[in-house]
Amino acid sequence: MTNDISSTLQTAWGRFRDSTSWLGEPLRAAWREKRWFRIGGYLVGFGLVMTLLGWIFLTRDLPDAETLLDYEPNLPTVVRGVDGEIVHRYERERRIELQFKDFPEQLMNAYISAEDETFWTHGGIDAGGFINAVIDYVSKMGSDERAVGGSTITQQVAKNILVGNEYSVTRKLREMILATRIEGILSKEEIITLYLNEIPLGRRSHGVQAASLAYFDKDVGDLELHEMAYLAILPRAPEVYSREANFETARARRNLVLDQMEDNGFITVAERDAAKARPLGIVQGQRRERFADAGYFLEEVRRELIERFGEEAEDGPNSVYAGGLWVRTSLDTELQDAARDSLRAAMLRYHGNRGWEGPIATINPDNGDLTEQLRSSYLSINYQNWRVGVITARSGASATIGFADGVEAPLTDFADAVKVGDVVAASPNGNSWRLRTVPTVSGGFLAMAPDTGRVLAMQGGFDSRLGSFNRAVQANRQPGSTVKPFVYATGLENGMTPASMIPDEQYCYYQGANLGEHCFTNFGGERGGGEYPMRYGLEQSKNLMTVHIAMDSGMENVVDTFERVGLAEEGAYDPLPAIALGAGDTTVEKMTAAYAMLVNHGRLNDPTVIDYVQDRHGRVIWRADERECTGCNMDEWDGEPMPRFGRRGRQVLDARTAFQTVHMLTGVVQRGTAVRLRSLDMPLFGKTGTSSGPTNAWFVGGSPDIVAGTYLGFDQPRNMGGWIQGGNTAAPIFRQFVEETRDHWSGRPFIAPRGVRMVRVDRRTGRRVFDAWPTDDPLAPVIWEAFKPDTEPRRNQRQDEIDAMRELIIAQLRRQRDGAFDRTNQGEREDFAEEQGGIY
Repeated sequence: MTNDISSTLQTAWGRFRDSTSWLGEPLRAAWREKRWFRIGGYLVGFGLVMTLLGWIFLTRDLPDAETLLDYEPNLPTVVRGVDGEIVHRYERERRIELQFKDFPEQLMNAYISAEDETFWTHGGIDAGGFINAVIDYVSKMGSDERAVGGSTITQQVAKNILVGNEYSVTRKLREMILATRIEGILSKEEIITLYLNEIPLGRRSHGVQAASLAYFDKDVGDLELHEMAYLAILPRAPEVYSREANFETARARRNLVLDQMEDNGFITVAERDAAKARPLGIVQGQRRERFADAGYFLEEVRRELIERFGEEAEDGPNSVYAGGLWVRTSLDTELQDAARDSLRAAMLRYHGNRGWEGPIATINPDNGDLTEQLRSSYLSINYQNWRVGVITARSGASATIGFADGVEAPLTDFADAVKVGDVVAASPNGNSWRLRTVPTVSGGFLAMAPDTGRVLAMQGGFDSRLGSFNRAVQANRQPGSTVKPFVYATGLENGMTPASMIPDEQYCYYQGANLGEHCFTNFGGERGGGEYPMRYGLEQSKNLMTVHIAMDSGMENVVDTFERVGLAEEGAYDPLPAIALGAGDTTVEKMTAAYAMLVNHGRLNDPTVIDYVQDRHGRVIWRADERECTGCNMDEWDGEPMPRFGRRGRQVLDARTAFQTVHMLTGVVQRGTAVRLRSLDMPLFGKTGTSSGPTNAWFVGGSPDIVAGTYLGFDQPRNMGGWIQGGNTAAPIFRQFVEETRDHWSGRPFIAPRGVRMVRVDRRTGRRVFDAWPTDDPLAPVIWEAFKPDTEPRRNQRQDEIDAMRELIIAQLRRQRDGAFDRTNQGEREDFAEEQGGIY
């Protein structure tokens, strides 16, 4: 570095000497004879050297202005729902990038009038403004007051993006140098676009569009003149002018900007006066985003995005909080609201009149102001008019509750156990607040499209604002009888049929020398008796019949089925009979996906919450559906059939077995343990489940359109009460969900795949029926049953039917012999084919 400076100085001196050679002798004489001349020369030389060194110091690590050509600001990730509407943003700062053409002209004029009147003509530095800034700086030296910056819009772009906001002369000089370079690289339109997109304007807003939404709850294109002028005053002191206590000061400053706009010819006097007469019109408090109430779903989306793309800017160009991603999800807000409301209603219904069950959380008063601690905890609730607060005082029969905004009020109707530091829910009660209880029982709910695996709704507890633990995907619970359909599917794949007779008798097996013999019973300890068709065992959730099917099929095969359909990882379940009754752990998500597989003819789709992700430029950088469509992008039609996507998912179960299982599960709704859903009057299938204790109550099921799963239980499993069953506790959750979303259910029937024969059978005996037809009565003795080819019941006929046929044949022979047989009336009876078993 020193050698470079020395070489530069020598070169400069040589050029100077050559250009002034004609003055050489007089100057040399003056240098020899006049001392003041030598001193002046030394001072000039010293000044030049210091100027050069100062220039080198200021520019040695100055950012390259050309980086602004490719500059991309940190942008939030925008999340859209299944209908394309924005449902959420992941953001540290509010920032919405606009193009130059999107900014209203008067908004730009307001900022130019307030910040840089010569913007369109200067080269990066306004000399007059700079001189005023220097004078102001000198006058305020030694005080704590910050001097006026005097920066042009170009300088502010340099400061905000490249230099930083350090308060020093050095920073100001570097900013000026960089501003002149920026003017040589970017057009004025590009500079003001960067400025209006980047300028910090308070309320965590960066850029005018984000600020317009934060202060006025409207887009910049909808702003009125007085609102534009207000936004233009914010760059100087956003946190001051946005406070209610300073609104008069803000109004005076806004009116000054309006005066400047009129002086500059941007508005008329009438427009100025009309705008001055208007109030500020600022939206008070925190702007309430009109986003979906889907915290559990959106947190699952965020987690997956972070895992795939990173969280912050340093993690990559497509990070969640800086990359400006556009994410299309499968979230259906109507279904989500119904899922939330249905699960909450069940929790409150179970809680009943049990009274207060304890605080949501506890804050230590020794750690400082309780309301400040509550604010930093981010605990809140979105239910009716409830709010989350903290007990700030308690004295005998009186107590005070404080909220995150610092407001405190009396608390009435509270439990004796309430103490200072308890975080509780409360609702307004006149001039005071009343204690409310968030149920300690919890649960999960998940709904998905069976043909794609797209998750449509997800609720993982009472409210995600009270805790992020998502019981729909993270809670491992015993599913109870909801696993039985997959035991029955294993039986169907190992030689059984829906009409196979299964003993409903006590089953005992030897567990080893230490544990001895264990005997199973039905629900409630009932030991059963007799034999029944397989269908009956599933409809009535018979434990003994299920164990017999599992053991006859082989528990290893049952566990293999569980693993294939995704209920458990390989090796997670031991091949023990209790596993066939739901003793192993699984999640709502896995169980719902497995039931969706049954509807989807045995093809399992992994559940997805994200359809695809686009970068800030609109390019698709990831999609869940990885199927290729060969020929979809042809320039011209080649005359061949239209290209088609292949089916999604992987085949994990025989399609016929899957349909047989679904067909039996429709009986669970029609006359089994989920019969309370029958009045919904649409094709539905499903299964209830109640784990030992009971500690969990389940229901999983749906239609060809939507499959949903839900459970209710305590986070630390404990007995919920002897009356709890899946049918009376979990099935009503699904029922309410359907009732609130009727327009999402088409009512289309379940379609059988190729190779399934529908045969009339007696549902109580499993025998084939030839002389009766199924009816709409769910309790009718004759039903259609689904069989694989050559597995239907044998065509046995009663003796009286044979005798009747014999008499008919004899009568026909007699008429033919007597010449009375009329060939014009010849023909088969309408039910002849049925009698012969020709129609299935």
